[in-house]
Amino acid sequence: MSDIEKIKKLRQSTGAGFKDCNSALKDSNGDLEKAVEILRVKGIAKASKKMSRVAKEGVIILSGNEKKTSLLEINCETDFVAKNEDFIKFVQELSELNNECSSDLKELDRSIMNNKKTVSDNLVALIAKIGEKITIGRAKTLQSDNIKNFTYQHTIIKDNVSKLGVIVSIEMKENIDKINSFGKQLAMHIAASNPIALTSDMIQKEVINKEEELIFEELKDSGKPDEIVKKISLGKLNKFKEENSLMTQDWVMEPKKKVKDVISELNSNGINIKEYIRLKIGE
Repeated sequence: MSDIEKIKKLRQSTGAGFKDCNSALKDSNGDLEKAVEILRVKGIAKASKKMSRVAKEGVIILSGNEKKTSLLEINCETDFVAKNEDFIKFVQELSELNNECSSDLKELDRSIMNNKKTVSDNLVALIAKIGEKITIGRAKTLQSDNIKNFTYQHTIIKDNVSKLGVIVSIEMKENIDKINSFGKQLAMHIAASNPIALTSDMIQKEVINKEEELIFEELKDSGKPDEIVKKISLGKLNKFKEENSLMTQDWVMEPKKKVKDVISELNSNGINIKEYIRLKIGE
C-alpha cells in the first residue's frame, strides 16, 4: 500500500486532516494502527485545549413520541458548525440515546453509539475533526402514562434539529381533534411568550426577590408618598407575575383571552396542563 493510499485510509477511519495523517504515519513508521493511536492522543489533546473556549451557538434536538419526549441542547462555537453535516448526524443520534436514558447526562456520556464507541469518545473525536469546542448542554425528558406531549420547533435546521424547542404535557380525558389542536397551539404559544412558570405561585422566590429589587430601584426617587409607592410596587409585581405565568398570559392566538380562559372553554373535556419545557440556544 502506497503512502498516499495509507493517508486516504487513515483519513477515512479517523476523520483527521491530511497533514495530521501524514505526520502520524511518519511517527508510526507507516503502521496504520499506531497512526490511529497517535491521532487519537493528539485529538484528545486538541479537544482539551478547545474546551476552554466559549460555545454560545448550537442546536436543540427533539426526540421521542407523545408519551416520552426529550429536548437536548448541544453547544458549539459558530453557527457554521451547527449546520455541519457531521455535527447534525452526531446530534441526531445523540438525541435518540438521550431519550432512551431519560436525559440522565451521566448515563448518556457512557452510552454506546452506532460505531461501538461511547458518546464521550465520539465527542472528543468530533471536536478534533471539526476544530471547535462542542459541549452537551441542558436536557429534559417529559414522560407519563396519563398525558400526551405536544411539541413545537422554531428555526429548524434539519428534521428534528432547530434553535428552539418546546414540549408541553397535557392530561386529558378524551383524545379529540380540538384538544389536539389546542396542544399544538399551546406549544407555539410557549415558544413565543416564554413563560417562566406554569402559575404565579410556581415562580421561584429568587426571581420574585430580584423583580422586587428592580421595582424598588425604579421607584425610590419618585418623590411619591410611601403608601402610593407600595401600591404601585404591588401592582407592578402582580403584573410581572401575570405576564410571566403561562396560565395568565395573553393567548397568542386571541390576545383578548388568557390561556386559562381557553382551557376553561375546553374543560368539559377535562384537560390539565401538567408541565412544559422550553429550550432556546442563547438563553
